[in-house]
Amino acid sequence: MSSQQTRPLRLGTRASALATTQSGLVADLVRRRLGREVELVEVSTEGDRSAAPLAQMGGTGVFVSALRDALLDGRVDFAVHSLKDLPTTPADGIALAAIPPREDPRDVVVARDGLTLGELPAGSRLGTGSPRRVSQLAALGLGLELVGIRGNVDTRIRKVRSGEVDAIVLARAGLSRLGRLDEATEVLDPLQMLPAPGQGALAVECRSDDAELVEALARLDDPATRAAVTAERAVLSTLEAGCSAPLGALADVVEGEAGEELWLRAVALSEDGGLSVRRSATGPVDEPARLGTRLASEMLDEGAADLMEAPPVRNQHA
Repeated sequence: MSSQQTRPLRLGTRASALATTQSGLVADLVRRRLGREVELVEVSTEGDRSAAPLAQMGGTGVFVSALRDALLDGRVDFAVHSLKDLPTTPADGIALAAIPPREDPRDVVVARDGLTLGELPAGSRLGTGSPRRVSQLAALGLGLELVGIRGNVDTRIRKVRSGEVDAIVLARAGLSRLGRLDEATEVLDPLQMLPAPGQGALAVECRSDDAELVEALARLDDPATRAAVTAERAVLSTLEAGCSAPLGALADVVEGEAGEELWLRAVALSEDGGLSVRRSATGPVDEPARLGTRLASEMLDEGAADLMEAPPVRNQHA
């Protein structure tokens, strides 16, 4: 065995608690399945260094480009991202080598006094940094004041504990991976809140010219997860929307009459939630991109493009 094969693989990760936890999960998979030792290398990204709303910074990509630079210049061998942060356009020299099994993609509420969304009194302050969540929350007509917030999971939950806001909405997957799921007061049904495309899934990238590592990391891939997120991201790509646009999409592999099929749901909304285009469709599991493109094209025919311009989240009433 060559020294190249025996030295630890360097895994590039953001420095936040959630990012290092997610990277640690992938590192454990590599150790168990590939028999390779892994060391984490922290990389600072633009998204970590700025307190500006994500939409102002350009949405997708602000957490990704520095990790990809570290890959391409050889500082790290592979990198782990939250898949919903990845731009839909492939990057030169980078391979999406694996998408491991997905966590539950739904959103959750963390509210004061153990309250659910429907139990929050009118006028309660609900914090979120996501126009997707703002639009869908506004569409529910609960009379909440929606407040733009940023920060890591711990920072956001502290805003609830301190009384700065009455509740926040987060991805369930992040709380679960951090071992803090007991702090959620409600898991939101996708009928109320469709998640972001790719939410709950991780992306493992490496240099595309490292054929040996591409092949090895492919053993971490989960075909059902890859099919689902490929369909969701095809919706995103076809609608030409960034991750911070008011768009939700969720696909599931389900048992159909002729075997497994892919069921895809998507919604595009105006910022105030007053207008929406909502569609669902099914298709073959082995043609996820075609399904997502077809569904998004139907949404465009119904006027979805007119809803996709989303300014940064600001204080507003829903």
